[in-house]
Amino acid sequence: MSGVPDPEDPAGHDHHHADVSGGWLRAAVFGAMDGLVTNIALVSGVGGGGADRHTIILTGMAGLVAGAFSMALGEFASVDTQNDAVASEVAVEREEIRIHPGAERAELARMYEEMGLTRSTAEAMAQEVHANPELALKVHVAQELGVDVDEQPSPWVAAVSSFVCFAVGGLIPLISFLLGSSSLPVALVIGAVGLFVLGALTSRFTTRSWLLSGVRQLGFGALAAGATYVVGSLIGVGIAG
Repeated sequence: MSGVPDPEDPAGHDHHHADVSGGWLRAAVFGAMDGLVTNIALVSGVGGGGADRHTIILTGMAGLVAGAFSMALGEFASVDTQNDAVASEVAVEREEIRIHPGAERAELARMYEEMGLTRSTAEAMAQEVHANPELALKVHVAQELGVDVDEQPSPWVAAVSSFVCFAVGGLIPLISFLLGSSSLPVALVIGAVGLFVLGALTSRFTTRSWLLSGVRQLGFGALAAGATYVVGSLIGVGIAG
């Protein structure tokens, strides 16, 4: 025995995929990004308007709590509605297979042919799949809707992930103020670092480079912060006058 794994041996070949079903990963990334950008923009806007440290902290914490709950409720409603829609379509497909088994079997065979299989192979596969009604249902749903009936995302997981990650992201621009600083530039630099790091981390789940991902997210945050700073400065000057 050479100790070199046999590439044809299934036991020696194992790999796993990241969560791409729209569950915790999407909610967590979206929540953290939104929390960071939202509170960087809030801090920049009220800071640009001349607000003191206490007001900035109050505004930032209010935005953090409100945003975290909003994100969590939105994610729960979105995922739950999506799951209900899938369940409805699954019920329709189940009834079609029950009432028109021959037509559904022929439909599946055509799909296999379109994937590149020969007609005889496609028909044989469709015949074998339809020998098991539950398997037929899963295959039809996967082929026609692009979803796995056994792998639907949890609305609770999406909501909790979104809530926690929004709160963590929203806290980063407030760190320096909470530690006693009154410097807006320091807070914005900390927020910028957070944006770049979080953007770079998302590259682990994509084909994009960490540098490009980090710079892209930093650019989005800078755009939002710049816009709110200008608005805050204009409103602040107007009120002061």
